[in-house]
Amino acid sequence: MSVFELPDAMASVPRRPFEFSPAARDEAKALLALEPEALFRRLLRDQESESVLLAARHILQAFLESSRSEAAAFAGAADLIASQVAAARDDLRATIDTLASIAPEAREAVLRQRAVLGQLGGCWLDVLSQPATQPSVVVNQLFAQYFVLRGSGSPLRSAQHLRRRALEDAGIRLPEVGAASFLNAAGARPLTALHACFYLALSRLPANFLPELVGVHYVFHALAVDDLLLGSTPLLAEPDLRAVLAQYLTLAGADERTRLADGIRLALALEREHVALLADLADWTSNRSLESRVAEIVARHAPLAGSQHGAVRVGGRPLTETFGESDLDLAAFLEEFRESRHLSRFLEAVKIGGPMFGIFDEREAATFKAWQESMQAGERPRIELSPCTVGASHATRRRASLAAGLPPDVVIASAAPADDRELFHRLVNIENFANTLPLAAERVTRTLEAAEVMFVHGAGGRYTDATYFDYTPEALYERAERIYWDKLVSPYKPLTTIPDRDEVVFLQTTYALGALIDGTWLHRLANVGHATRPSDVMLWSIYADEMGHGELRKNHLTLIHTALASMDIKLPHIREDAFLDQNELPDELYGFSLYQLSLAMFPDRFYNEILGYNLAIEMFGLGELRLHEIQKLRHHGFDTCYEDAHLTIDNISAGHTKQAADIIVSYLDEVETTIGAAAVQAEWRRIWRGYAAYAYIVEPALLKAIAASEAEAADDGDLLI
Repeated sequence: MSVFELPDAMASVPRRPFEFSPAARDEAKALLALEPEALFRRLLRDQESESVLLAARHILQAFLESSRSEAAAFAGAADLIASQVAAARDDLRATIDTLASIAPEAREAVLRQRAVLGQLGGCWLDVLSQPATQPSVVVNQLFAQYFVLRGSGSPLRSAQHLRRRALEDAGIRLPEVGAASFLNAAGARPLTALHACFYLALSRLPANFLPELVGVHYVFHALAVDDLLLGSTPLLAEPDLRAVLAQYLTLAGADERTRLADGIRLALALEREHVALLADLADWTSNRSLESRVAEIVARHAPLAGSQHGAVRVGGRPLTETFGESDLDLAAFLEEFRESRHLSRFLEAVKIGGPMFGIFDEREAATFKAWQESMQAGERPRIELSPCTVGASHATRRRASLAAGLPPDVVIASAAPADDRELFHRLVNIENFANTLPLAAERVTRTLEAAEVMFVHGAGGRYTDATYFDYTPEALYERAERIYWDKLVSPYKPLTTIPDRDEVVFLQTTYALGALIDGTWLHRLANVGHATRPSDVMLWSIYADEMGHGELRKNHLTLIHTALASMDIKLPHIREDAFLDQNELPDELYGFSLYQLSLAMFPDRFYNEILGYNLAIEMFGLGELRLHEIQKLRHHGFDTCYEDAHLTIDNISAGHTKQAADIIVSYLDEVETTIGAAAVQAEWRRIWRGYAAYAYIVEPALLKAIAASEAEAADDGDLLI
């Protein structure tokens, strides 16, 4: 049996097939047939379903196969790769520099278009840190860079926010990337949307495509196309990017180096393709006729016109009827509109104080004004529209590649794990076993329902009190304080007798399985498109703490492996097949970890429950239980680094426990503000059910007492009958 030892030099997770259910196969096929914009929205918003993961696998196959056909090779040392990428950057800079001096309207179109990819930059790191990859050396180095891209804990310093500010300085305001109107507001071309789909697909399966991801990450940020366009300083300096690349090359074998080269080639091809698209878009925008510019504005706003124009007739037809047509003839409409009395009325309506003020931006209103002036000057050119076809041929080719059959490593089968060990293995490696997701959802739902017994009996818990109470911020903080003092701190007295070495080691094995997936309940939260609430960012900050902000010696997974090694507990890594056969950890204790892994799979569906679970698990690390463990470990000369870290970082005054309560208050404050006070208690009940689920799992003695009491009551009832 292979044994895991620090440092984790993993360069790729083990190659495995990807299992999906028959239903997911059919749903993914339908997804891939969607228009690129619709496919993008589905990939962005849905991070919990099998079908999206299978669609992601298709997308990665299609894009990576296209790069393998190119002749350019990337091999050797990081410095050589860097020089090749730098040459590509110089070529791209020459084109990008020409885009700095184009007409304002064309430059705005370019910046809007690129914003789609700029707002996604780094998304492939969203869930790279996960149970299957931690505490890998290269994953932690990438997480450190991800932490920087996320603003080092401050959203206002994140790459995404800084780019939005730069766009606003240029007069461009876009919705959040997760908004339904984002692509439309950006004027996204189908090719841009397809590029975005690739980056999102990589973000869904990052563990399995780590070699390719390292290449994409280096190229995307070393080229720094977004910063060149916006005139900003990259958050990640090229030497720092190169250092990670160099580290990866020291770990990678021949296969991983080949796959790294695939990622490099593809990222270069994509960025060249997109910069060329931007240049073509600038040319099209600059050279199109005034009528075409007007037509584009009308086409963009027509679907949003609603029913408020029912009384307006152009060419004898109500405007709402004209705009309701799927095949709107813009040329014919503009011919009639420019001769009607409504054009002058329209221009008055969009002025300050007019009924349509604010619907059209300043540049759009100026375009209509210029059109009116040209007609007042007697100009009546034939309206010949020049539809935008920028990137169309490349988009058609890439869409066609998505229609290919199943990737060769995809297996269609229903999940049927033989036991808890196999289920644990599947959940740790969920990218390869997406057909297990329905089983995970069922486990979470079943546990949450059963846990409601703690709403009534929770006060009897040894370490928890899940008794239900109506929410107020004051009541929540008071309950947390009472649990801390009454359950965790006041009962503490130093042990007068220390168990022998074997007993201490055995007890640690009962905790180890949960420790080996430390932080996992948070690792899928606050991904791109899912970080719009203050509570999202606060939760992600706790996860970043658990991972040491990418600093290996502070990573909690490093600490638990160090502690286990000091006790001579030798295990394979949990991602390995060999872990299925380990005999150090008791079989009957998988339930806690299975629930935690299952809950982590559904950060949107069970968001509230995660909030409550997070409070419970952060509190559990305080007080008597942990102090006793530290005392026993020190007595036998074992490493206490893992216990020490939690005793400090989880503290109730300012640590994770206090933060967990603050996050709940923040979330419910937003619920009250956006939905109304009537919704707060229903949302709270779900949150507290998340806390109760943790109590249900860690308080077996209380559950036995409840069952015994219920059995006794039932016997008494039988006697009365």
